Amino acid sequence: MKLIFIRHGDPDYRNDSLTEQGMREARLLAPRIPKLGAKEYYVSPLGRAQLTAKLAMEGMPETPETLWWLQEFSGPVRRPDSPDHDHVPWDWFPQHWTVDDRMYQAEHWIEHEVFVRAGIAEKQAAVIKELDAFLEAHGYRREGRMYKAITPNNDTLVFFCHFGLTTLVLAHLIGASPMVLWQGFCSAPTSLTTIVSEERTEGNAAWRCISYGDCSHLYAADTAPGFSGRFCECYTNTDERH
Repeated sequence: MKLIFIRHGDPDYRNDSLTEQGMREARLLAPRIPKLGAKEYYVSPLGRAQLTAKLAMEGMPETPETLWWLQEFSGPVRRPDSPDHDHVPWDWFPQHWTVDDRMYQAEHWIEHEVFVRAGIAEKQAAVIKELDAFLEAHGYRREGRMYKAITPNNDTLVFFCHFGLTTLVLAHLIGASPMVLWQGFCSAPTSLTTIVSEERTEGNAAWRCISYGDCSHLYAADTAPGFSGRFCECYTNTDERH
């Protein structure tokens, strides 16, 4: 089975919508969607993902199903450097999270005091419970760190959602700490991340990411990927987010 996660277009977070750039990105994505050969489409309940799906699937007969757990994975958390302000779980300065070995461990990142105070373990568990129930309904049942291929298939499923949520899902499927992926990866607006099942021995399935943050539809239109989700390449780059 193939899972394709599509990040929404360039966001207007204040209005939970898309900027003009984001709407253009979603329209540039549209010719690519029918070629994915998807059996089913799903979308986050948040406005920026809903509008991305609407623009990217315009003219298609299918209507994506809204799943609550595809919404962006949020906190809020109070970082050590900013104890009086709310932040999303993955927005940390490197000097504050890299000093804690737990952050690199799939089973222990959630034990950091910041996450404990914010109840992130419970929020993560709720998402993972829904994800694994969804996968079981589609033929793959979680057992330990792997999945049993109960009814293995070659279906392609498409999800319009968010960077933080996609990376959380990927971490669960491959057995990694989401903190490492949140900090070390960034999917640009309307990029595609593709995860496939691999059944090398009968009935035993694992997951592999075969592409992350694919923006080829933007490059084909001579359009540079958006910067949302990234930070300044050099500290002196005053026009880039710090």
